[in-house]
Amino acid sequence: MVPMTAALRSLRARRTLATSAAVVALLLAVLLSLAVGARAIAPGTVLDALLHGATGDDAEVVRQLRLPRTVIGLIVGASLALAGTALQGITRNPIADPGILGISQGSAVAVVLAIAFLGVHSLSGYVWFAFLGAALASVAVYAIASRGRGGATPVKLALGGAAVNALLLSVTTGVLTTKAAALDEFRFWQIGSLDGRDAATIGQIWPFVLVGLALVLSVARGLDALALGEDVARGLGQKVATVRIVGGLGATVLTGAAVAAAGPIAFVGLAVPHLARAVVGSDHRWVLPMAALLGPVMVLVADVAGRIVLPPGEVPAGVMTALIGVPFLVTLVRRKAVPA
Repeated sequence: MVPMTAALRSLRARRTLATSAAVVALLLAVLLSLAVGARAIAPGTVLDALLHGATGDDAEVVRQLRLPRTVIGLIVGASLALAGTALQGITRNPIADPGILGISQGSAVAVVLAIAFLGVHSLSGYVWFAFLGAALASVAVYAIASRGRGGATPVKLALGGAAVNALLLSVTTGVLTTKAAALDEFRFWQIGSLDGRDAATIGQIWPFVLVGLALVLSVARGLDALALGEDVARGLGQKVATVRIVGGLGATVLTGAAVAAAGPIAFVGLAVPHLARAVVGSDHRWVLPMAALLGPVMVLVADVAGRIVLPPGEVPAGVMTALIGVPFLVTLVRRKAVPA
């Protein structure tokens, strides 16, 4: 009994320390996002602009340009990380994320169609089409996977997602090759960036993020049980289908919000859940909050790195996260054994 108690205390202490470190990292990432750019601004000036209503050009840059961009980075990073964590738990697949399962591509094809055929040319207009595309892609993947014997098994969900992703990618490519104007506009959105986003975008997506967050957190215990296998989960009193539907719906809403705001930023939903599990263990009541902290850190650091790597130009955050994520994916494949 004593060794078990000591082990639990050690685990609790490790989780508390890891959470504190993640909060500090997030605060530093926010400060960097507000201070670093084509025009460097001293941290003291940033704090004066936010807390004391300071005036001047630097203060206006912080409040009008960098603050909305940073807040969107926080929302997008947390949303993608939570969505990836939920999808990996639902499918019991360590490489599941919104991109691999076709949800991000569903948002992308909806935005392409809106630009090409409906005359939508603003980020505020993209939001609703991105949500619709994500929802339809999720329904299609689940419908395909649930057909036949055994229902929507993890392998069938992954294969269904790959099939839907390939189909939607071909549709997107087909439309863009025939609509040159749509290609120019979509290229800016599709690469994944926080640049040019304003406070109006925040106002449109935050209610959906709260809904998605509530749905995902509500199935935390179910995801823990599902990791032990469907039969064990049912034996523990969990309704497997309900866990998958509610968790999948939450992941879809979160992905739709993130993709609508910043485009399909890659690898956040894949890498962050593994990092979270590495520091706090496999309990989703801890993994989900940790992912919500680490996701924004990854997005904001990638965005800041994109601003300074090739001055005076700027590399979009989606490119930087891919540069970070590809080595991570290669490492993941080489390890072969990753906790699901």
